[in-house]
Amino acid sequence: MATKLLSRYPWATSPFIVGAPMRVMSGPALALAVSGAGGLGFIGPGIKTQNTHVDLEETLTLIRKQQTQPSSFSSHTSSSSLLPVGVGFQLWGDDIEIATAAIQKFKPCAAWLFAPRDGPEEYDTWSRRIREASPQTQIWIQIGTLKEAKQLLQISEKPDIVVVQGAESGGHGRSEDGMGIMTLFPEIADAMESSQIPLLAAGGIADGRGVAAALCLGASGVAMGSRFLASKEARISKGYQDEVVRATDGATATKRTLLYNHLRGTFGWPAGYSPRTIINQSFVEHQAGTPFEDLKKRHDEALKLGDAGWGPEGRLATYAGASVGLIHGVPAAETIVQGVRKDALQRIKSLGSVGL
Repeated sequence: MATKLLSRYPWATSPFIVGAPMRVMSGPALALAVSGAGGLGFIGPGIKTQNTHVDLEETLTLIRKQQTQPSSFSSHTSSSSLLPVGVGFQLWGDDIEIATAAIQKFKPCAAWLFAPRDGPEEYDTWSRRIREASPQTQIWIQIGTLKEAKQLLQISEKPDIVVVQGAESGGHGRSEDGMGIMTLFPEIADAMESSQIPLLAAGGIADGRGVAAALCLGASGVAMGSRFLASKEARISKGYQDEVVRATDGATATKRTLLYNHLRGTFGWPAGYSPRTIINQSFVEHQAGTPFEDLKKRHDEALKLGDAGWGPEGRLATYAGASVGLIHGVPAAETIVQGVRKDALQRIKSLGSVGL
């Protein structure tokens, strides 16, 4: 299955490492850096769906600049009709007309769909429209429960790839019915075995150990989000990034809560989703019973502080996964991909030499 998957992205190498479409923070520079390192980078949803058009335009500009410096990756980009990056959409909040217009014009190699408002039938609508706009663009769908996996098997427009997201993940994921990737992935893999759809593992994976474990579970590759928050190409404030590097012990440093969404004025997520966040004073005071109006006022004042608005004594949202304790620096995305891949391969090779 992994070989089948890699054949769709000829510049990619094994193990297949994907940069998740983190909202706003995964921009063109990060997506291209991940793809250029032999993975597949995704551009995250923007504040408005129109931002996808802007980001894909910038991606095309960056690719043209890269083509002046010959490499195997630039050779592929010059000979392909598809952009070597994917785009992500949150279906509950994105506009299908604007999204498909951008896909038709720029033809990204993949579209990652997540969080429908009206159930799995919405995947059918989006998938059909995307395939009409760009038949070669692969459809990726992210799920986080066995129930969602079974629902995917019933829709008419089957995805090309399914991303199985464990509860350890950062950003928005399943809140009450989420499960860790170690048990979630095998159960979904068993349920979807007959579909022959490649499955990727996501959630809590930040180094070669996590990649090796995911491959042993049967994954055809992995998607990493939080690890790329601490990369040179991430579209992120320094205060936010410093906090991702500083935090340890994801079990106590992070929580799933809608508090930060509401402090930022973000409402409308479908029931069952909430974001994992590094907690700070906003959450501590919320737990202590401070009225929301007071928390909102203090949050808005912290916005004026710039990078100082983040951190343990800060108040601004710091969405990140439980893997924060494994993130210790801010290298280039290429260095992350190559280092994680090398570590994973070494660990898998060492398992073969262990006498059992």
